[in-house]
Amino acid sequence: MLYFAKWKIGLILAVCVAGIFYALPNLMAPLGKHDFPSWWQPVNLGLDLQGGSHLLLEVAVDDVVKEQLNGLVESTRTALREQKVIYRDLSLDGQTVVVRIPDAAGRDAAIGQLSKLDQAITVKAEGDDLVRLAYTAQALNDRKQAAVKQSIEIVRRRIDESGTREPTIQRQGADRIIVELPGESDPERVKRLIGKTAKLNFHMVDSSVSPEDALRGRVPPGSRVLPATEGSHGPKQYVVKRAVEVGGDRLTDASATFQSTNNEPVVSFRFDSIGGRRFGEATTRNVGQQLAIVLDDQVISAPVVREPILGGSGVISGSFTVQGAQDLALLLRAGALPAPLTVLEERSVGPGLGQDSIQAGAAASVIGLVVVVVFMVLCYGTFGIIANVALVLNLVLLLACLQLLGATLTLPGIAGIVLTMGMAVDANVLIYERMREEERAGRGALNAAESGFRHAFGTIFDSNITTLAAAILLFYFGTGPVRGFAVTLSLGIITSMFTATMFTRFLVSLWFRRIRPKTLPI
Repeated sequence: MLYFAKWKIGLILAVCVAGIFYALPNLMAPLGKHDFPSWWQPVNLGLDLQGGSHLLLEVAVDDVVKEQLNGLVESTRTALREQKVIYRDLSLDGQTVVVRIPDAAGRDAAIGQLSKLDQAITVKAEGDDLVRLAYTAQALNDRKQAAVKQSIEIVRRRIDESGTREPTIQRQGADRIIVELPGESDPERVKRLIGKTAKLNFHMVDSSVSPEDALRGRVPPGSRVLPATEGSHGPKQYVVKRAVEVGGDRLTDASATFQSTNNEPVVSFRFDSIGGRRFGEATTRNVGQQLAIVLDDQVISAPVVREPILGGSGVISGSFTVQGAQDLALLLRAGALPAPLTVLEERSVGPGLGQDSIQAGAAASVIGLVVVVVFMVLCYGTFGIIANVALVLNLVLLLACLQLLGATLTLPGIAGIVLTMGMAVDANVLIYERMREEERAGRGALNAAESGFRHAFGTIFDSNITTLAAAILLFYFGTGPVRGFAVTLSLGIITSMFTATMFTRFLVSLWFRRIRPKTLPI
């Protein structure tokens, strides 16, 4: 009991010093202010404590399926032309692609060729001349799931680039995303950035027909009519070939800059090696033709290719404002959403309400702390004071752990801290009561204290493990505030085990060395 190995003393002191050091920013500055280095800051506050915005988004997964089916239509057209198969009425019928091939021999050869387009499609003949292509249900479901996961990742990148600190982004249900932006001062801009698909592609302009004739129903096969962006110079409509020369997914960087000739804001971009090669090949083949830069099915600009562009980089101009160029560059760097997002729900929490929550939580914590401190002193005297010192250290270590993990403190998290205070002294109560029992059984003060710590450890460990298991399940199956509660509860269990079984024992041993009592002061 009186002997502590030097390594144990060093470990206890090191943990205490580190905990105080990392918890210190919370005492030196109000919660939520970040005037310190990035690695040494107060605990991050959640939406309910510092205000901000809450968004519930829905991913248009049906649009993903439609886009995939349109791609299958184009692949079917290309394959049939390469095989020189005569066909007609190639179109979509629900979630299947249908095409009529009058020639029986050509139909059999086409079915074999079309079956090679994708392992996830089925191809079968119906009637005398109809061929139907369809993706399997598993393939469509996998594509929907991938679209939601990709959307979450793209939203996360966009919000991180916009400078919002500690956002919460998580999936809800099959096709919905929850986004919480604590302390966001301009939620409308963030909402615009989140909701914009930002799908950038480069297409050639079809010069074989004018936009006016195309609007009258004379759109050539493999082309479509797209509008120009608002405020752009030139035609209001363009006839654009459906084939993508270079996809925006090949962009490696984009930044807002100014054009040297007229000082207008533009967006410079750079492709990866594959995209740079494709861009060079496309501009080499189409010198003298217009190259349409299409963003979300709108033509930003359609410059004429004067000469091959082989450097793998270029500039997008389109009557941008400075903010507009910066936002477009941000969107292109973060990547395009696989499907549009719809804002189903939007809530704003004012900083005043968050401050009220902080004050209410702080008041509950202080009242709980005072009640526990008074109870321990009245019931256990000197040892109660030691337990209270350990309790304060437990709170310090808990704040330090939250800061080190980068966790966000929410109102349920404060509830977890209040619960932790009661659990922390519960271990001391078990130890002290065991000491009383041992002393009543005739043991001396030192032996009773030693026996109290040794025999109570098993009970403390079992009770904390069962609570920790419950907290882990809450974290695994819960979302949002439930997870915040589970995090603080789990960390509190771990820190209370340290303070009750090691730190308290260390203080008791120091007290015995100094006082050497005949009886226990409890």
